[in-house]
Amino acid sequence: MSDILPMSQRELTRLEVIKRLERKELKQRRAAEMLGISVRQVKRLVRAYKQTGDVSLVSKRRGRMSNNRMSAATLATAVQLLRTRYPDFGPTLAHEKLTEDYALKLSVESVRRLMIAEELWRARRAHRPVIHQLRERRARYGELVQIDGSPHDWFEGRAAKCTLLVFIDDATGKLMQLRFAAAETTFAYFAAVEAYITRHGKPLAFYSDKYGVFRVNQPCTLPNSPTTGLTQFGRAMKELAIELICAHSPQAKGRVERANQTLQDRLVKELRLRGISNIEDAHA
Repeated sequence: MSDILPMSQRELTRLEVIKRLERKELKQRRAAEMLGISVRQVKRLVRAYKQTGDVSLVSKRRGRMSNNRMSAATLATAVQLLRTRYPDFGPTLAHEKLTEDYALKLSVESVRRLMIAEELWRARRAHRPVIHQLRERRARYGELVQIDGSPHDWFEGRAAKCTLLVFIDDATGKLMQLRFAAAETTFAYFAAVEAYITRHGKPLAFYSDKYGVFRVNQPCTLPNSPTTGLTQFGRAMKELAIELICAHSPQAKGRVERANQTLQDRLVKELRLRGISNIEDAHA
């Protein structure tokens, strides 16, 4: 067994090329191209091969600890924090918190491996993607704003369940407005729109679903009325000259739907870490 020399595939390739050089079957420049190194490095490998043979092509670092290996103290601290403060966090968010709050210099992949080893994270099986025809983004910031309500247990039982009203710019994907409300009502949206316009100005259009706040879903009994088919919210937007567009499917307003998923993961954890248990503090 002592005569066996373990070599990687890369090292075996180098050995074969060097042997071909020795047999004058290759030029040094061609060998350098095949190995992806410089001619100078090829000459160095040839000299080493002539002196010590095959063993010269085996990495000298094999079996040694990496210089970038984390210290035992850093690993212990990271594991303790992951178990006590971030047990249900994903690796990316946990990495952000370890870096921001505790200045631990770990990569996302290192955090992922730690969480898998501690059975705090299990890699999800990738789902087969469902292809939907993409709607092109609007050309300009503020031209179209996607709006939606996200009912969820935002305070994880520390307060009553409520709804987060989410406004996201279609052109840039930027979160423009977040506002908690007891329920997804017309007056909750009025307050959110007022706050949005005060801060950002008036958009050209809002893009929503077909929820009853935005669209009359029952037959209208006043066919000759100038506001036929408009809800209170719709009439207010008409007065403001803001177009109200109702999507035919959740996929059509996918940007705000994906933002809801991210917020239900990340924002919930931020509220927990900051000890926030009511809507007023959450707004602040």
